[in-house]
Amino acid sequence: MKKQFNRMKQLANQTVGRAEKTEVLNDDLLMIERRLENMRLVSHNVYKKMVMCLQGNMGSDVDKRHKKLPVTALSQSMMDGGSQLGDESLIGKMMEVCGEAENKLALEQSQHEVQLEREILEPLNQLAEVDIPNILKQRKHLAKLVLDFDSAKARYQQATKAFPTAANAQAMAAKVDILKEEMDEAQNKMEICKDQVAADMYIFSSKEGEYARYYVLLLEAQAEYHRKALASIESVLPTIQSQQDKWTEKPAFGTALEEHLKRTSREVALPIEACIMMLLETGMQEEGLFRIAAGASKLKKLKAALDCSTSQLEEFYSDPHAVAGALKSYLRELPEPLMTYQLYEEWIQASSISDPDKRLQGLWVVCDMLPKANKTNFRYLVKFLAKLSLESDVNKMTASNIAIVLGPNLLWAKTEGSLAEMAAATSVHVVSIIELIINHASWFFPEDVDFNVSGMFAMPGCPGTPDLEAGTIDRRRPGSQGSLDSDTARKDRWRWRGEIFGGTRAGSCP
Repeated sequence: MKKQFNRMKQLANQTVGRAEKTEVLNDDLLMIERRLENMRLVSHNVYKKMVMCLQGNMGSDVDKRHKKLPVTALSQSMMDGGSQLGDESLIGKMMEVCGEAENKLALEQSQHEVQLEREILEPLNQLAEVDIPNILKQRKHLAKLVLDFDSAKARYQQATKAFPTAANAQAMAAKVDILKEEMDEAQNKMEICKDQVAADMYIFSSKEGEYARYYVLLLEAQAEYHRKALASIESVLPTIQSQQDKWTEKPAFGTALEEHLKRTSREVALPIEACIMMLLETGMQEEGLFRIAAGASKLKKLKAALDCSTSQLEEFYSDPHAVAGALKSYLRELPEPLMTYQLYEEWIQASSISDPDKRLQGLWVVCDMLPKANKTNFRYLVKFLAKLSLESDVNKMTASNIAIVLGPNLLWAKTEGSLAEMAAATSVHVVSIIELIINHASWFFPEDVDFNVSGMFAMPGCPGTPDLEAGTIDRRRPGSQGSLDSDTARKDRWRWRGEIFGGTRAGSCP
């Protein structure tokens, strides 16, 4: 109690300047002391924020932490969902594979968090809550010991000054000796504590680089975690992508023709065959086919059904205008027109030839240049359109009318602008091209067509389509004679092309 009183008295005297204050720390130590409290505060705040980033429970091992992670719950939910949907569902397969991948990510995350806790969080907590507070505590204790020393020193000096005039010299001498012992003892304690505090501060200062290393370790640990997580994801991506690619039930509308044919192992696109087979059965005598618009809801439903590759289309047989509308939509939504961008200029050039015979021969040459998939589907479509035009007395759809409504969906320029603008720019040429090809379908494509090419539809095969002008004009097809070998036929075709177009277009190779 007396010691505390002496401290308070000494502190008051020092505050008002009536007593000297002993400085025990040099400038370097004072600078370290100023950084200590700030270091403790920022380390404490960083520790708290890092703990908040953890998704597992602090202090738990890898297995326990793994079970409690949100990603683990997501993984389990995906795998349960995949099991419920089964292998017949693509979503079910994807959920199973993704669930397994998420589970691996959860395991990587739990291991990462345990590493962070052990190598970074615990040392940071030790620094903020133990090491620095201990130094600061020792510094406060040193301040008390300095007050004790200053107090003892002041009392000793006061007694020394009073000794010469003391009435009882012997008693005063004894008191001076006692105060001298107290001062020496206080000084000894202060020096010991000062040495300890100075040592701790110097050690802290020398280890600042080591403490800073925790943040390097943090980024290194995060980098390693993300590398492992990325490797885990990349290892499963080929599998999940392969399942996606193997799944045949993909939308046909808006998909490139060759991609659709390859995916479904078909020769003729499903929407083309399905629509034509339905029209052959119920739409050949429907007036205004392809011209009269169908109901929007029925058309949307039919397109969705065709996108799902379903063969259950019985309800649409009674609405041939919806079927015709779906066929037009499919052709219009192809990323590239059925008659191709590459041959656009050739089609237009051939249609501009003034001589009728050479115009037909020019169109044949261009038609023969179509890619195999495009040519097969174009032939299939043309043979049907020619058959449809034979019923024009009833359905009012002559070759000219068919060309007007369907032509702009078969060929357009590869230019920016709306479909209406593109159609307006090429409609005259395209209509004339399609009309000629329909009128001379059997001349362009002499072989018969089995419209039920896939065998999906229960309808007897249809006979070949007669040429509307068969027997009236004798036109030979360049390079089509059966007696010519393939090389001779190819040379003949290019000879005809040179005669018709006046030479080879730049960039073309005979």
